[in-house]
Parts: sequence; C-alpha cells; structure tokens
Amino acid sequence: MFSLIKKWASFVRFPHTVFALPFALAAMTVAARDNRGWPGWRTFGLILTAMVCARTCAMAFNRIVDRKFDALNPRTTNRHLPTGQISLTGAIALWVLSGAGLVAASHFLNPLCFYLSPVALVVICFYSLTKRFTDYTHVFLGLALALAPVGAWLAVKGEFGFASPAGMFSSPGSFWAWEQAARVGVQPIVLALAVVLWLVGFDIIYSLQDYGFDKAHGLHSLVVAWGQKNALAAAFLAHLAMCGLLLAFGLLCRFRLAYLVGWMIIVGCLVLEHWIARRRSLNWINVAFFRLNAVVSAVFLIVTVAEVVFQGGFKLR
Repeated sequence: MFSLIKKWASFVRFPHTVFALPFALAAMTVAARDNRGWPGWRTFGLILTAMVCARTCAMAFNRIVDRKFDALNPRTTNRHLPTGQISLTGAIALWVLSGAGLVAASHFLNPLCFYLSPVALVVICFYSLTKRFTDYTHVFLGLALALAPVGAWLAVKGEFGFASPAGMFSSPGSFWAWEQAARVGVQPIVLALAVVLWLVGFDIIYSLQDYGFDKAHGLHSLVVAWGQKNALAAAFLAHLAMCGLLLAFGLLCRFRLAYLVGWMIIVGCLVLEHWIARRRSLNWINVAFFRLNAVVSAVFLIVTVAEVVFQGGFKLR
C-alpha cells in the first residue's frame, strides 16, 4: 500500500507542492488576521484539500499531454507514463478525480470559490499546452500558481474586501476606513503578482536544462526564443521586481522586523540561485530550483505567520 501511494505521489511530484502551498497558507493567515491568522479547522482543511487537488490535477494533466515528449527527452524518459509504471487510463482518472475534488472543496468553502473553481481548473491545466505555441509559457505557469494565494484569501473572506468609495466623506473617519479596506483588498493582488514573477524567474532557470531538446522539437520558452544569457537576465529582472512586490506586501500589511529579516533571507536565496545558474553546471539547476525556492516559500510563510500571530514586536495579542 505504501509503495502504491509513493508511486502516485512521485507521479505528480507531490513534494513540489511546497512551492505554492506556503504562499496560499500565508494569504490565509493574513486574511484571517482578526483571529490571529487562524480561519478554523474546517476552512483550513478545505483550503488544504483544494490546494492538493489543484496541484494534483495540474500535474496529472501535464504528464498526460507531455507523455510523448517525456519519452523522447533523455532527462524524462524514466517518468511513469513513458515507462508504463502508470497507465494512461489511471492518469486520466486521477486528473478527473482531483479536478472534481477541487470543485467539491470549493463548494463547501463559499459560493464565490465554487463559481470560480472551473476557471481555476482551466488556468492550471492550460499551462501545460503553452509550450506548443508561445514563448511566454513561464508567465502562464506563474498565473496558475498565483491562484493559490488568491484562492486561499477568497476562501477565508469570500471577497477581496475593497471598500466602496460611495459616501467616503460622509463622516470624519469614513475616508480612513475606506483607505484601510482598500489597502487590505490590494494585499492578495500584490502577493499574487509577486508569485507570478517568482515563478517566471525560476521557471526560466529550470528551462535551461531542456534548451537543446526544446529547440530541436519546436517547443517554446524564453530560453529558446532569447537565448540562455538574455533569458537569465530576464529571470533576474523578474526576481528583482518580485522582491520589490514582497516588500510592498509587507508594507501594506504593516509588518515589521520579522518580515524584514525574512525578506532579506529571500533576497539572499534568489541571489544565490542566480549565481548557481550562471556559474555552475546544469546539474546544479535542481539545487537552485528546488532547495532554494523551497526555502524562499517556507521563510515567507514563517515570517508572515510570525507577524500576524505576534504584532510585529512579538507580543501576544
């Protein structure tokens, strides 16, 4: 039984959930700030279920539509579908069931999440097709993963929370109430944009491994279109902008010392990632891709939770 679970988990690369999940949980924590970042076990469980189902659905679809390319690429020939470890019928069943799981979890969260769940399914699966027709496939992957913090935010609040400008001057404090509500409503959008840029940057770096294969088989990416050096420059600029947005997110949330320390650690990880990508062999790309980016997402979650649970000065509410 354990070996069966392990096989299916490796099929969808379950450990890579670490990339999107911490940002979703961080958004959940900020959205539930009035309750020390905790939305309750029911909401937390449904968010976790929706996230796992969405990630599983996206990866299963990716493996299904890319199975012929995986069989040809020396780096991926040992994957489950090309080697017959998992049947195509089984992969399709997992894709359908995980997609249904996302819709079901969204239904129990709130009406808005339920209505948007089919849109989310289209977005997270569509990425796998983009390498066939656009050089900006990395952006589509970023959009797919950016749905994680947005979805978690909506799961807790049921809305973005923007204030209506109507009547904002009707009382002395109404403008400041409007300003606070607008600032809160912008927070998940800024975080989502940061995730998009983060994904764009590290997916470009990851694509370096497949530069020769993609070019030979007519697959698109910025690495193929712009060349490795220019693509790496674009990845660096994306991560630079991402760091700016993460800093802006902290300011919008009025975070303090803990977040600033975490932000500096994140910046250091990204600098190291680009040094590895430029100075070391392609065998080091997995280090830059997995370990360093796992640290980025984990540090972001830890300091965000710390700032919400402790009011900046690490004093319990």
